[in-house]
Amino acid sequence: MSETVSTADLVSWIRAFRDAVQQHKDELTRLDSEIGDADHGSNMARGLDAVVAKLDPAPAGAGDLFKTVGMTLVSSVGGASGPLYGTFFLRMGPALSVDEVDATTLGAALRAGVEGVVARGKAELGDKTMVDALSPALDAWDAAVADGSDAAGAARAAAEAAARGRDATEPLVARKGRASYLGERSAGHLDPGATSATLLIEALRDTLADAA
Repeated sequence: MSETVSTADLVSWIRAFRDAVQQHKDELTRLDSEIGDADHGSNMARGLDAVVAKLDPAPAGAGDLFKTVGMTLVSSVGGASGPLYGTFFLRMGPALSVDEVDATTLGAALRAGVEGVVARGKAELGDKTMVDALSPALDAWDAAVADGSDAAGAARAAAEAAARGRDATEPLVARKGRASYLGERSAGHLDPGATSATLLIEALRDTLADAA
């Protein structure tokens, strides 16, 4: 694969994420029905459909792309998911306003996105949120890049770490969001946000593998 990631690759990632959410919409809704409002799947699917509708023609650069994605999610997804995912992409945009996006640059942009989610949601690792998937994913990304991986290799490592983080939310007691109202009863369920966040990273892995 090329050492750089094109805007077309990033557009393909967003499309792949939409497709993954559509495919797993019922699962996400089921998970959210157990500890939330039972609308995570439908909200995310609707929002990402709105995003994809704005990607033809594709934005000229990665910065514009993620500004479009973020603003559309904020305006079209209900509940906490819209602001959190919207913030993630809005924070990514400025970090990608460069001519060449490589594994290091993309990792820094993803890190900026995750930091935005943490700041907006006031969530930490272990709170049973999407951060439990995203934070270890980015640590794995950075470690892979430090070992010499390109973006495709870093995305593979990140996806594996995200899945482990998602699975680790099952025994946790939620400390943030609607699930926190359940107290101890929130334990024993996967977090829907961590599950959709894992789909996000897996979509990036698959997109960059296909671009190889």
